[in-house]
Amino acid sequence: MNKTLFLSLILGITISMYSQTKEIPLWDKVPNSIENKDYQEVFRLNSKGEATGILKVINPRLKVFLADTNTNNAAVVICPGGGYGVLSHDKEGDKIAEWLNSIGISAFVLKYRLPSDLIMNDKTIGPLQDAQEAIRTIRRNAKEWHIDSNKIGVIGFSAGGHLASTISTHYNDNVYASDEISARPDFSMLIYPVISMEEGITHNGSKVNLLGKEPSEKLIAKYSNEKQVNKDTPPTILIHATDDGSVPVENSINYYLALKENKVPAEIHIYENGGHGFGLGRFGTHLNW
Repeated sequence: MNKTLFLSLILGITISMYSQTKEIPLWDKVPNSIENKDYQEVFRLNSKGEATGILKVINPRLKVFLADTNTNNAAVVICPGGGYGVLSHDKEGDKIAEWLNSIGISAFVLKYRLPSDLIMNDKTIGPLQDAQEAIRTIRRNAKEWHIDSNKIGVIGFSAGGHLASTISTHYNDNVYASDEISARPDFSMLIYPVISMEEGITHNGSKVNLLGKEPSEKLIAKYSNEKQVNKDTPPTILIHATDDGSVPVENSINYYLALKENKVPAEIHIYENGGHGFGLGRFGTHLNW
């Protein structure tokens, strides 16, 4: 093939794939919200001035990465981590979406509200409201976006893994007025996830941000998602490292055992090392899961 023609073809495919990337709002009117003009969304910047996270999300939205295909394909809602205090939208968002696109899967980075009493009447349900509406939005638009409405899953990292496990176990919770479209993911992928809110196993920062400093035992049990698994919980794969110093590996193990007990198809991969926050993996190592 002529080199110029080849490069033009590759460029055309790339433009075709990424020209479909856009952000769409989740809500016409955000539920459970308090107006606060002093609360403004900002980027977290690293030492090089690069935006590595988003703080103070007010208007939840989906960043759409449609696979370049005219046939119905699977889709995945991506929940970035960040301890329910920031969204790691690049490493645990856009990069994941680009990888999914590369294997023919459409992806939607969920920029969900981070729980805050400053902008929510009930901060414990804010992220779940956004996750439920994300699944429903994709199902509503499945035909237009060439998506199989029975193959819509969720992937979550760290605290985003808690949100992904929450939508997987609380998809029927009546947290806002909605239509009859199901919010149940068809599968879930939980990557070094926070699962439990129980003392000694939880990630305390995520727990405090979501539930407050002195949550009731009832609230702790409700959002300890290993306790909420039943036979209808979506099939799940879990990825974790034994030496995770932020989110103990027991979060994944206990969720896996609950899935097994309820005869839900499940798979777990536990690395000997890798720590926390490795995203798609560490370059040049076996951790490229």
